[in-house]
Amino acid sequence: MKKAICSFIYHKLLGWKAVVNVPDYDKYIICAAPHTSNWDFIIGKLFYAAIGRETGFMMKKEWFFFPFGYLLKAMGGIPVNRDKNTSTVEAVTNEIKKRKTFHLAITPEGTRSPNPNWKRGFYYIALKAQIPIVLIGIDYKTKTITAGKVIIPSGDYKEDIKEIKTYFKQFTGKHPENFQTGEI
Repeated sequence: MKKAICSFIYHKLLGWKAVVNVPDYDKYIICAAPHTSNWDFIIGKLFYAAIGRETGFMMKKEWFFFPFGYLLKAMGGIPVNRDKNTSTVEAVTNEIKKRKTFHLAITPEGTRSPNPNWKRGFYYIALKAQIPIVLIGIDYKTKTITAGKVIIPSGDYKEDIKEIKTYFKQFTGKHPENFQTGEI
């Protein structure tokens, strides 16, 4: 029922398309970009439900206020405290090891503003947990979300991030001026 409703909204009402060329592994990190608008979250959640998959997401704890916080947690939200010097990578890796299935969407830019210095957490979580990274591109120009590439972290961050950033250059965010890959 949820899949049918989300599929109707995503495809019929909003007119978006879905391209999925990757397996649905038991555990993986989703690296989704470009992230230039709050609409990315809504469109992305609809896309994932429309293709019949579930995913969690991390969001700064400030968004988890009453009563909105209950809704975000029900949708798979994990509040992140960015003030403390805590190891998010370690905490998420431990959670992955406890679960049979784990799918977590992370936007590498970490903001909707231009940021060529992408966050590395998504990469190191996948590396430490020894799980793949599924690359999902959001393209407002064609109204298509594409799950089109899988990266198995090699441990060579520079080489792997070059491949990841190169993949995302083909997608256009809602506000293209806010998406930067930096030096590749």
